[in-house]
Amino acid sequence: MASRDFVGPSVVVLVADGARYDVLESAIRAGELPALARLRTEGGMHEVTSVFPSVTGPAYAPFIMGRFPGHVGLPGIRWYDRDRTRARWPAYSRSYVGYDIASTDGDIPAGSPTIFELVPRHLAALSVIERGLQRRDKIVRGPWFVWRAAVTHFRGDVTGWLDMDRGRGMEFAARIRRDRPDFAFCAMTGPDKTSHANGHAAATVRQSLKSVDDTVARIRTDAEADGRWDAMHLWVVSDHGHSPVHTHEDLAGLLRQHGVRTRAHPFTIGFGHRAAVMVSGNAMAHVHVGIESKVRPWWPAARAEWGWLADLLLYRPATDLMVLPASPTSCEVHARARGHAVLSWHDGAYSYECRSGDPLAIGTRRGLDAEASYDLMRDSDYPDGLVQLASLVGCSRSGDIILSAARGYDFRAKYEPIPHVSAHGALHREHMMAPLIVNKPVARPPRRTADVFATACEVLGVRVGGPQDGTSWLAT
Repeated sequence: MASRDFVGPSVVVLVADGARYDVLESAIRAGELPALARLRTEGGMHEVTSVFPSVTGPAYAPFIMGRFPGHVGLPGIRWYDRDRTRARWPAYSRSYVGYDIASTDGDIPAGSPTIFELVPRHLAALSVIERGLQRRDKIVRGPWFVWRAAVTHFRGDVTGWLDMDRGRGMEFAARIRRDRPDFAFCAMTGPDKTSHANGHAAATVRQSLKSVDDTVARIRTDAEADGRWDAMHLWVVSDHGHSPVHTHEDLAGLLRQHGVRTRAHPFTIGFGHRAAVMVSGNAMAHVHVGIESKVRPWWPAARAEWGWLADLLLYRPATDLMVLPASPTSCEVHARARGHAVLSWHDGAYSYECRSGDPLAIGTRRGLDAEASYDLMRDSDYPDGLVQLASLVGCSRSGDIILSAARGYDFRAKYEPIPHVSAHGALHREHMMAPLIVNKPVARPPRRTADVFATACEVLGVRVGGPQDGTSWLAT
């Protein structure tokens, strides 16, 4: 066992991927998760906002980098590389579901550091973003793990995911006991996999949360035994929520039916394509149009050629919100029955002008900063909506039409090994709200998942150069 004369502060972050606040709270109240219940009593349980898209991978950027995904070039789990600078010929697209996950670190900007680059002693298991990690710092990597994960995924084997979670959690706890890292991160994907397969309220979801609880209990027992617990910050958080799906819209198929040659995963190779459909979660999608050109078409100028498609998508029952980027600092926000508004942002100020209606149901607002925007939308159907839409539209890799699905719908009807009876990715609150349990009292209520990074940096005495999207909950 490693030893130190002085036990300094440490941070352990466990991501219960896809866990909803209400499901986690219900399981705690029922006495099913005693270790998490104890943490909640000592520190607290909070509900924070995730990011848009609310999908695994991009939604890890706030934890690891303190940034919203659009700010670091991760607009979705899939995206099309219009300017052809990152993705390879002939697909020119990314899907972090498959082998492209190895490209994640190269896709994020060098000027935005990860926690692994800032903290010298670290450990990680299933961090989608790994820049700064050495091989010795990673748990469950290598050919055997990749093979087992691929087989489990493509078989749709939910039980297999739960077995992997249990093993990963125990190995993670053992490595913390042995190596004593300053920062440790572990994603446990069971809650997400079981929610997709059985629904967010299923017994299998609560079973997956038991693995999280067991991991917390093991880490705590070890830390108390060798005098590290008082200096340890142990946080359990989710990256997104879930909601039921009754109808799968074949978005790519819809474009093809209307004569638009379209590429979409898993079939992204071919010639003569005019559009690309990139679905995440599966309740949000980027639609890239006119992809034969490297120049992004901005609205409303693009309406002359593609307005018919925007109208078609807006009036589909599957669409809740449609966002049309008008410039790097503005967009149109449309809702079928609620008209449209224009969102613009400049120097940290956000303005929302109702035009033919009020799709976000907040009324015209001008000159709000990020915190005032948060307060305005915290209890709405689109928590943190202004800030999240602006950060995504401002990403050059985002689509020319951005869709957020209506409740009960998603945008991918084929090729999912686990049939999705529940989905995520959209901007509405069931997907955007996430639980956060901490083992020590907070100085102010946490707000965003990006606060995890900011607070970890404060605990560990790390200074970060450049912009950040979160604020420490230990700062008064």
